[in-house]
Amino acid sequence: MFHYARFLSLLFLVTATAHAQEWTRFRGPNGTGISDTKGIPAQWTSTDYRWKATLPGTGLSSPVAWGNRVFVTAADTTTGRRSVTCLALDTGKLLWSRDESFSAYKKHRQNSFASGTPAVDARRVYAIWQSRAGSSLVSYTHDGTPAWKVPLGSFKGGHGPATSPIVHDGTVYVCNDHEGPSFLLAVNAADGQVKWKVPRSGKRACYCTPCVFRRPGHGTEIIFVHSYQGIWGVDSVSGKKHWAIDVFGTFKQRAIASPLVAGDLIIGSSGFTTAKKNIVAVRPGKKINEVSEAFRVSDSVPHIPTPLVYQDHMYLWADIGIVSCIALKTGQPVWRKRVGGKFFGSPICVDGRLFAIDSKGQVIVLAASPSYKLLARNPLGEASHATPSVSGGRLLLRTDGHLVAVGGE
Repeated sequence: MFHYARFLSLLFLVTATAHAQEWTRFRGPNGTGISDTKGIPAQWTSTDYRWKATLPGTGLSSPVAWGNRVFVTAADTTTGRRSVTCLALDTGKLLWSRDESFSAYKKHRQNSFASGTPAVDARRVYAIWQSRAGSSLVSYTHDGTPAWKVPLGSFKGGHGPATSPIVHDGTVYVCNDHEGPSFLLAVNAADGQVKWKVPRSGKRACYCTPCVFRRPGHGTEIIFVHSYQGIWGVDSVSGKKHWAIDVFGTFKQRAIASPLVAGDLIIGSSGFTTAKKNIVAVRPGKKINEVSEAFRVSDSVPHIPTPLVYQDHMYLWADIGIVSCIALKTGQPVWRKRVGGKFFGSPICVDGRLFAIDSKGQVIVLAASPSYKLLARNPLGEASHATPSVSGGRLLLRTDGHLVAVGGE
């Protein structure tokens, strides 16, 4: 006998789970920042919040989600505690928080003590804590039970740390670039055992979150970016460097924005706040070590915010509040407009609309279109330096002290 009510319940569960599992790392699916979720408004007020939860500290990190659980990091210098915190996606209720003590260290005044975004899969959440005193990659199960910890050594860099891990196909990948002994790391997600470790030359702390490139004929590569080592494609299983291209030059700079994949193109960026900045698109060839530059953009390029590619265009949301639309085929500008504000978080795209939060906590919404269109400005009421997330039909917005959910039925 066909049970219609049971069928609807199962359909709802599958649909909700599919939506909820879409944001597992910084900037969501493979770092693209794109969600096709429906029902999130372009404009709202505080009365439209689904919930607003107080966080146990501040931070620049973004929330990630799996199922009905949201994970976010925070740090409180008054108590000397930093934490991985888990909230219920549907209500914002605190489910658990696992904290540890830390001592304040030297960092850039615009950095935080909880800048790295966690990564999550079906069983565990993974986070990185770094400082000169010692660093580690930590893991907890979804109920908050400590799973394992991998030491990473001392972090050296005057700006402080801000590294985020990713998890792919049962492996956690970390790009540990700083002024001390640097390396790329692959760790078994189940038990924390190191699969491979690739030394890097260091000399400069960079903060790019890696992404995954499924390369025809050559398997899966992990993409890493560094200002002075360019863009690398590394075999996900062995750690062997398939290709590398030095595209950023030798002038004083730092790679902060994360790489992304757009079809057969890989896009990376590096630059200096008050000097030259470049976004470079490269195309790996048929031979394993073959790669070439496709185009570069050097005007109104963001230093911290990561670019976003939607359909046939790339959108650059500069730190100083200038947004550019670039034709992906040619690298030529389509439009460039000043929206105002200062930005430390990156834009995301939800159902064809761009969302970004300025440093004062105003969420600016634009149409992701070859024609410029401002859709809304939504004040959150407090400062924010984080990138939005989307899961379970909800837009998740992190401010200095709270996590806010908007949208969803």
